[in-house]
Amino acid sequence: MEITIKKLASLLNGKIIGNENIKIFQLARIDDCKDGDIGFISNPLYHKYIYTTKASCVIVDYDFKHDKELKLTLLKVKDSHLALSIVSNLFKKQQKLNRSISSRAFISNSSIIKSNIHVGHFTSIGENCVIEKNVTIFNNCIIGNNVKINANSIIYSSVNICNDTIIGENNIIHEGAVIGSDGFGFAQVKKELKKIQQIGNVITKNHVEIGANTTIDRASIGSTIINNGVKLDNLIQIGHNVEIGENTAIAALTAIAGSTKIGKNCLIGGQCAITGHIKIGDNVRIAGNSGIGSNIKDNQTIQGEFAFNKQDFQRSYILFKRLPKIVDRLNNLEKDQYKKE
Repeated sequence: MEITIKKLASLLNGKIIGNENIKIFQLARIDDCKDGDIGFISNPLYHKYIYTTKASCVIVDYDFKHDKELKLTLLKVKDSHLALSIVSNLFKKQQKLNRSISSRAFISNSSIIKSNIHVGHFTSIGENCVIEKNVTIFNNCIIGNNVKINANSIIYSSVNICNDTIIGENNIIHEGAVIGSDGFGFAQVKKELKKIQQIGNVITKNHVEIGANTTIDRASIGSTIINNGVKLDNLIQIGHNVEIGENTAIAALTAIAGSTKIGKNCLIGGQCAITGHIKIGDNVRIAGNSGIGSNIKDNQTIQGEFAFNKQDFQRSYILFKRLPKIVDRLNNLEKDQYKKE
């Protein structure tokens, strides 16, 4: 692909500092750019590369400052992360796909397949499914019975979408994900665990992205719901009857136990453990490796194994690291007091 800085600036509503006629051919890492590449700086840790990069142009925020003369062109934008999203989509190398339904796929005669569908080799689509227009299903997928996949969704290889699941429009489900497996429900009778049949389903709304090898359990009764715009990383476990609010993003290795409700616009770091039957409010930020055992109100930022207010946790952690010295001082004070007595 080829694009001028002038054209790119108009797409990003950015301000050019330098030569507007430079042609860009590729987006690259700031520390790995060459002539004809455009780089990107958002994190201050990477500011130092502005003086050594071989990029023809670098995207930066409006408030970016430098203390030396630069030989390259800057493209200043309001939000460099948003700009990166736009530019990365421009330069994405599209996979050339000859859309077809493989002769090696199995599709039940009772299922409805709309127009412009792609179904890869060895994919199975069960009974009474509805696959809407422009859906892409790659190789080795298993689509159960009574599944609906809405328009423009992409299902990558080796995904298992179990019975009764509803997938919204413009979803992306990455390799190895399992959507709609049984929830972890058992009744303890004396020393025996009796299985509670999981008769609900999973519903993902529109513009949801689900990472590789992530699992989402069907509800015991009702629905496990992933709302519009939710982004799930790889290797996440979501229990039965969980509901995740719009535009929430969750990083890898997080586990959410059953019947927990998570609000809108939350950011949840990696390796968090969230207990069941609690409510997490809107706009909550949870640092990685945190344990959540109780309700969280709106607009909180929390951290810790037994998570509480982030600033309080960090202050407590500093004190905890100093604890051996504090104990030594107390012991010495007690000894001195004992000698005086």
